[in-house]
Amino acid sequence: MTDVPRVVLSAPSSGHGTGAVSLGVLAALTDRGIPVAGFKVGPDQVDAAYLGLAAGRAGRTLDPRLVGPERIAPLFAYGAAGAGFALVQGTMGLYDSVAGRPESESTAAVATALRSPVVLVVDVAAMGQSVAALVHGFRAYDDELWLGGVILNRVASPRHEALLREALDDVGVPVYGALRRHELPPVLPARRFGTGPVVRADADAGRGVRRLGEAVAATVDLDRLLALARSAPALTVEPWSPEPPDSPQPGERPVVALAGGTAGAYSHPETAELLRAAGAEVVTLDPVRDEALPAGARALVVGGGLPETYAEQLSANRRLCIAVAELARSGRPVVAEGAGLLWLARELDGLPMCGVLDATGTVRDGLVVGYRTATAVTDSVVAAAGTTVTGHKQHAAVLTPRAGDRPAWRWEGGNPEGFVRQAVHASQLVPHWAAHPDIAARLVAAALAPVGEPA
Repeated sequence: MTDVPRVVLSAPSSGHGTGAVSLGVLAALTDRGIPVAGFKVGPDQVDAAYLGLAAGRAGRTLDPRLVGPERIAPLFAYGAAGAGFALVQGTMGLYDSVAGRPESESTAAVATALRSPVVLVVDVAAMGQSVAALVHGFRAYDDELWLGGVILNRVASPRHEALLREALDDVGVPVYGALRRHELPPVLPARRFGTGPVVRADADAGRGVRRLGEAVAATVDLDRLLALARSAPALTVEPWSPEPPDSPQPGERPVVALAGGTAGAYSHPETAELLRAAGAEVVTLDPVRDEALPAGARALVVGGGLPETYAEQLSANRRLCIAVAELARSGRPVVAEGAGLLWLARELDGLPMCGVLDATGTVRDGLVVGYRTATAVTDSVVAAAGTTVTGHKQHAAVLTPRAGDRPAWRWEGGNPEGFVRQAVHASQLVPHWAAHPDIAARLVAAALAPVGEPA
C-alpha cells in the first residue's frame, strides 16, 4: 500500500501553462523543505527531466502505451516512495490521447488509476465567466474523475481575477491560485536542447526552475493544494521493483557505461536501476566532455534523451568516438536509442561521428513523432528475434540507409529499421525498459560473456 499525497495537473489543451506551473509547484514546495516527486504523463523525457530538477530527485514518465496501463500505479508508487508530495504533469488536454484511447492512455485515465485529484490549469487571458462553463464541463464529462479545482493563468487584473473567482464559486470549483500574464515568463533553455541542460547541470536550467518556484510561491495557495493532495486515498498496489524474481547471485559486476552527465542520464531512470539489479556496476559517461570510457567498461548504453543538437560537440570529442568504435569492434555490447544511433553513424550532416555503423545522418525540417509496436527482426543483446515491444520515436534526423543487413525492428506500414552488428543494437526507437526488464538482463549477460576475435 502506498500513501503519498498527490495531485495531477492538467489543462483543457496544450498551451495553458501546465508545465511551468508544475515546475513552480515542485520548486516552491522543495524550498519549504518538503520531499517531493515529479512525474510526466506520456513519453516526454524532457519534461520529466525538468520535473526531476525541480524536485531534487529523478523525474519519471508514466506512459500507459509504453509500459502498459497495469504498471502505471506500481511505477508511481515506486518513484514516489518517501515523498511528502507527488505531482503528475499531464499531457495535451485532460481527456486527450494521441492514439484515440482516452479510456486508458489519457491524463484522465492516469489520474483515475492513481486515485488522484486533478487540478486544471486554465489560460484565462481571453475568458470571463465562461471559465465556469468550461471547468464544469470537464468535471461533468467523467463521473469517475476527481476534479479538485483550478489554477488560473494569464489573469489580466485584480478585477478580472475577482470575476473569474466569482463565476467558479457559483459552480463550486475551488481556485488554488491566479497568475498574472507576466508571471510565468519563458525562463527555461530552448526545448531543442532536450534533456541536456538538466543532465549536464547547466546553470540556466536551475535558475529558470527557481524563478518559476518563486512565481508560484507568491500566487498559489500551496497549503490548500497540499491539503487537497493529502486527501487522496492510499493506493493498494505493490510498488514496481527493478529486482528480478530470482535475484542474481553475487559475482563479477561488469561496468556498464550509461550516457549522461553530472546530474543524470539520457535514459529513463529505471534503465540504470534495472541494470544495477541485473548485476551491473553503472557508471555515467558524458559523451560531450569525457574523452575516455570508464575504466573497465564492458558495455555502453546511450539513451533516447541524448539531444540531436549536440552533434558538433559529439563530433569534436574524437578520442571518445574512437574508444566507442573500439568497444563495438571488440564485440562488447553497445545499445543506442534515439539520437544515440546518429552518434554511432559514420557522419551526421558532414560531421564525423563514431563510425560504428556504415550510415550517414541528415537533419531535416520537421519531426518524426509517434509510437510504434515493433517486432525484433534479429537476435540481439536487446531482444530475441520475434519479440514485440512498443517504443516511441521523436527525431528530426534520418539515417541512410535506414537499416543494416541485420535490421533491429520492423513494424506495420514501415520498412525495417535499425542496426544489429555483433553486440551492437542501434535504433531510433526508444522503448521503456521497465516494460521489458529482460533487456537489462540480456545486456549484463552479454557484458559478462567472453568475446571472439575482433571483426
